[in-house]
This record gives sequence, C-alpha cells and structure tokens, in this order.
Amino acid sequence: MDLEAKKKAFVALGNFLRQFTANEFVPSEEVEKNDTFFSSFEALIETSVHYNGWFVKEQVLVAVKSWADALTEKNITKWCSNYDFSREPLKKVGLILAGNVPLVGFHDLISVLLSGNIALVKLSSNDQKLLPFLAQYLQVIEPQFSERLVFIDGKMEGFDAVIATGSNNTARYFDYYFNSVPHVIRKNRNSIALLTGKETAEQLTELSKDIFTYYGLGCRNVSKLFVPRGYSFDAFFQGMYAQKEVIYYERYANNYDYNKAVFLMSEFKLLDNGFLTLKEDASYASPISSVYYEYYDSLEDSIKILQENHEKIQCIVSDGLTDDSIAFGQTQQPELWDYADQVDTLEFLLKL
Repeated sequence: MDLEAKKKAFVALGNFLRQFTANEFVPSEEVEKNDTFFSSFEALIETSVHYNGWFVKEQVLVAVKSWADALTEKNITKWCSNYDFSREPLKKVGLILAGNVPLVGFHDLISVLLSGNIALVKLSSNDQKLLPFLAQYLQVIEPQFSERLVFIDGKMEGFDAVIATGSNNTARYFDYYFNSVPHVIRKNRNSIALLTGKETAEQLTELSKDIFTYYGLGCRNVSKLFVPRGYSFDAFFQGMYAQKEVIYYERYANNYDYNKAVFLMSEFKLLDNGFLTLKEDASYASPISSVYYEYYDSLEDSIKILQENHEKIQCIVSDGLTDDSIAFGQTQQPELWDYADQVDTLEFLLKL
C-alpha cells in the first residue's frame, strides 16, 4: 500500500475532526464522506458519557481537537520524514488498548497502519465507541485499510507482535504471555511539574490544564509537584482557580469527598482549596482530585531524582528546566512524534 495513500487518509480524518473543535459543530462541504459520518459522530460525542461516565462532551472534544491539530499534512509529513517506508512488514500486531481517556490508543492504531502492518485491536471496555468510529471513517476513505484493521472481541490469537498498555500488575502478565514475540509493554506512568516559585500567573493557569484535563485520569496529567523548600502555594492555588467548575461534576466531586476524607482520617496534613487537595508525599501517582508534592533543596538535586525515576515519569512540565521539559498547559497536546514512555513505536513497527 502506497505511503501517500495512507497519509492522504489521515489528513482527510484530520479535516473531518476539525469540524468538531468548536462548541457549535458546522459541517464543511469540503470534507469527504460528511453525508455519511457527520451526524453520527455528532451524536456519538453527545452520548459518549452514557458508555463511560468520565467521557463528558467537553473532555471528548479535548481529545478530538488534539487529533484534529495533529493530523495535518505538515505534521504527518514531518512525522514520516525520519523513517524508511521502502517495505511493508505486513505483520499482525496485537494492540491491547487502555481506556482511561478518550481515544488514548489511537496513536498506536495509526502507527500500525502507517508502518504497513495489520492491526488486531482489543479495545478497553471503557472506550468502545469513539475509536471504532474513526477506524470506520479511515476504512471508507481508504478501502485498503479494511483488510488491515480488525477488532477482536475474544481471545487474541495469530499475532506476530504486540503493543499492550495496562497497570504495573497487568504488565507482568503481558511480559510473560507475550514473551515469545516482539512486544512493547507499557506500565503505569505519571507526569510531574518542576516549579521554582518564579512561574508567572499565566504559566500556573496553564498548569491547571495539565492537572485537570480528563479529570486527571491520564498518564500525561500532572499528579506530582516538585517545589523548593519554603514554597508558598498561594500563587499555585490562584492558577488552579481557572478549573473550579470541575467540582460540579458528580463523579469528580465524589472522588474529592472520598479521598479528602481518607486523608483526614489518616491525619495527613493537607492543603485544600475546595476542589483540589495537596499532600506531601514521595509517590508519583496521586488519586483523583489530589496532587502530591515534594520539596527540594536544590534544582540539581531534584533533576537528579527525576533522572533516577525516569521509568515512573511520562512528562516533565517546567519552564525549560530540563532538556525534555514540556511547556505549561501542553501535556495533553502531544505531537505525532511524542511517543508514550519514550519508546519509538513507529521504529519498532517498521523493523518487524
């Protein structure tokens, strides 16, 4: 299958998704197959919350916009420029997807298709509607994808390689079960923010997006702060105020009440603004509605700690304090070449 045909299909999908990035959805006559897909996708966005209570319309639209921004001809061309597509492996790649945030496994899917392999997709029970819809759109736009994209309901069999995402516990099972084939196994990771106390009000407001988007359920959500000893959290909480409406969502509010009660009963010292608690803790994974923090005595020491714990970290948010830092407010806007766990998925797939 020709690389340009694949790229053209992904660009068409990006054009389709771009119709759903504003509050009011407006169909464009220039978008392919709109008569078949526009109304159905509009309805799916509105009803996704019925299949997963965390997938409210506003959060689904964040994911849709992220993919609309990513799937442009310029971005796709840049992504492909570093690889050799002279051969198609045509291997059957099993994809075991997560479902914690909308379309979280879509990057793996398009990577398999772009690399010239066949995707055997095992969906998470938490995200069974959005990704198959976009897959169907791709298959209609480019019929050659139809034989390269299969959704698996039962036991996955007949695969030549696997990309699996799960918890640390399931990762041990995946490592054992898929040991005989090439595989990429993703475990739990969390994102952190490295602060100095010199951040601007705008940067801290942007940081609130990194914390609260998808209600904090994603590995790219900031769940831990590193702050200098003596740091005042006043400016931080002022920045978080931009997300105050989150407490009016029942599921989030229930988690806030429950986790706060558990902390208080355990007599932990908390900082609290009415919709977010802060707790001093060495762990990286904090519960929903809470962010952990840890003091450092020098930036050098904190950066060394992050380097030693890199396998636990997905993203580092800071004002350029580390070579791999992400700007405030950008963790949920990854580029196509920003790979989960820093493992180059496309390189892995092209070498099969």
